[in-house]
Amino acid sequence: MPVSAVLHPDPVSTVSSAQSPHVVVGITSPQTCLVLAGRLRAMREAGFRVTLVSAPGGLLDQTAAGEDVESIAIPMKRAIAPFSDCLSLLRLWRMLRRSKPDLAEFSTPKAGLLGSVAAMLCAVPVRIYLLRGLKLETASGLKRRLLLATERLAAACAHVVVCNSESLRTQALALRIAPAAKLQVLGNGSSRGVDVERFSPGCSDVRSKLGISPSAPVLGFVGRLTRDKGVPELVEAFEAILMTEPEAHLLLVGWFDAADDALDEPLRVRILNHPRIHYTGLVADAAPYYRALDVMVLPTWREGFPNAVLEAAASGIPVVTTLSTGSRDAVVPEVTGLLIPPGYPEALREAMLGLIRDPQRCRRMGHAARVWVIKHYGNDRVIGLTVDFYRKLLASMVPVGGAKAQAD
Repeated sequence: MPVSAVLHPDPVSTVSSAQSPHVVVGITSPQTCLVLAGRLRAMREAGFRVTLVSAPGGLLDQTAAGEDVESIAIPMKRAIAPFSDCLSLLRLWRMLRRSKPDLAEFSTPKAGLLGSVAAMLCAVPVRIYLLRGLKLETASGLKRRLLLATERLAAACAHVVVCNSESLRTQALALRIAPAAKLQVLGNGSSRGVDVERFSPGCSDVRSKLGISPSAPVLGFVGRLTRDKGVPELVEAFEAILMTEPEAHLLLVGWFDAADDALDEPLRVRILNHPRIHYTGLVADAAPYYRALDVMVLPTWREGFPNAVLEAAASGIPVVTTLSTGSRDAVVPEVTGLLIPPGYPEALREAMLGLIRDPQRCRRMGHAARVWVIKHYGNDRVIGLTVDFYRKLLASMVPVGGAKAQAD
């Protein structure tokens, strides 16, 4: 849909053309900075003045310095905390009122809600809610209803909801989080794409460092180690694989995330003590680890658009992931990888076994995956779409979906 077709003037504020447009990008936890690399710099190089906002942490400072943008630390808790959340909302409101940005983009559940509300109260001219995923998909009962209400409120406060994938947009529409005119997908999805030069096929010393034979089958996972990422099913499926493929290894590149879907203590101990499971913790550069894999596995229950799948594909590695929201957009079934239902260790085992027992198929899929990613998800293309979209919004000084959204 052309931007001009759904724009209408904001009656409160205007964007100054005499200086660089000021863009505030807000997230809840500093760990989300891991997916912002390159994106903030591209906005700055496009002529925006960029301020990154998140809860305090080393990654906030490192990312701001690396991307050469401003940063502001505002305490925010990921869990529901009414008193703390009210304080965070007040601090966000004060920050926005003082800095007077032309465009505010907030994402992740807590910052998405509080930041969007604060931006509306401050009448920020262009307000974006970047929907990176739906936490409510793995919640139930009162918690699910509460999360749905917060998603709807965040969307209502924004002029446009940018969805990370087409399936995420479909789910958001089905849940009535926002009207169709307000829900946008840029290009083929993803918030930043992938650096296809950094993530590429090549040699790696990871196997030798970990004492893994060059001929051993290596399955890998990259990301937060949580229940919602399907780690319990992955460990169960891997242990079943060892019964017929005793030389196989499982490489877990990530960290035990202290979220509300954190792994329980017995499973963490089991992982750390397993002779065939290699746990790395958070790594500064995952590229060499992808090159050490035969198959990348992401048995997730929910996603927005998984960056790890794009990184593996760009590295020439086939992927096994699920039919869940977001993840199903990141694989071309039977071409770049395999899709299975979430929550089925047996289906996961069969998919992984089928690939590690057929190296030629793995190579064919890995080659196709890299070609596909280069065509659709190079970070220059994906980030360029975001920059162009935001530039059009700022030039028009108006929100997307306004008139039609009100009619709906």
